[in-house]
Amino acid sequence: MNSVEWINSVVLGIVEGVTEFIPVSSTGHLIIAGHLLGFEGEKASTFEVFIQLGAILSVVILYRERFWKLCSLKKEKGFLGVQGLLLLFLTTLPAVVLGPLVHGFIKRHLFNPMTVAAGLSLGGIAILLTEHFRPKVRLRGIDLLTWREALSIGFFQCLALWPGVSRSGATIIGAMTMGVERKTAAEYSFLAAVPVMFAAVTFDLFKSHSVLDRSDLPLFGVGFLVSFAAAWFTVKSFIRLVGNHTLNPFGWYRIALALLILWVLG
Repeated sequence: MNSVEWINSVVLGIVEGVTEFIPVSSTGHLIIAGHLLGFEGEKASTFEVFIQLGAILSVVILYRERFWKLCSLKKEKGFLGVQGLLLLFLTTLPAVVLGPLVHGFIKRHLFNPMTVAAGLSLGGIAILLTEHFRPKVRLRGIDLLTWREALSIGFFQCLALWPGVSRSGATIIGAMTMGVERKTAAEYSFLAAVPVMFAAVTFDLFKSHSVLDRSDLPLFGVGFLVSFAAAWFTVKSFIRLVGNHTLNPFGWYRIALALLILWVLG
């Protein structure tokens, strides 16, 4: 492996870690970054899936107390034990059912800069509209979420199957339209990302394991670690940000990036 591959590994690890949990679409950014770096093809796609594991692990460790309480399996109110697992199950269910059905079509037809630009722009507009017309906050704190909000957020999450839409963006905006406070929506988005991303990553790695070679492990390992570190700092910073500010900057950023993509690559 040459120095270019190592640089690509670090750059893509940073891109994945920084963009995975904020509403800008990590998949969209990885597609664009891979296109610009010339890092494309089956092995590149597998690498991108693998570094998502690093981002997932960062959330598991950051919210380890929450996840540990889920494992208690006690019947308690709030996001704890059986109740918490049920909420995550309901949020994950729609994407787990729909994802495998459309996986092949999406990989063949939607993984390109133009469809990403469309997803970015529409998602950006949705953020701006939601922030402007959002309903009065009625739920503050993850422990107040019910099965209705959990399932509804799960359906919003399905929108992220279109590259460029953003899983975190779809879930946060979906929660906010139901009156969930912005910070609560963001934190639940992080937690809900773990099961659905783990399922998606496992599915992708199972389908593409044949393209992997033992010599790829160092490169993949570097990307994994870089993604983990970048996601760790991004999640902590994002939570502080949404506690005091709107998501409007992310909406405008998405629209500007979509226009740039259309101008440069159109």
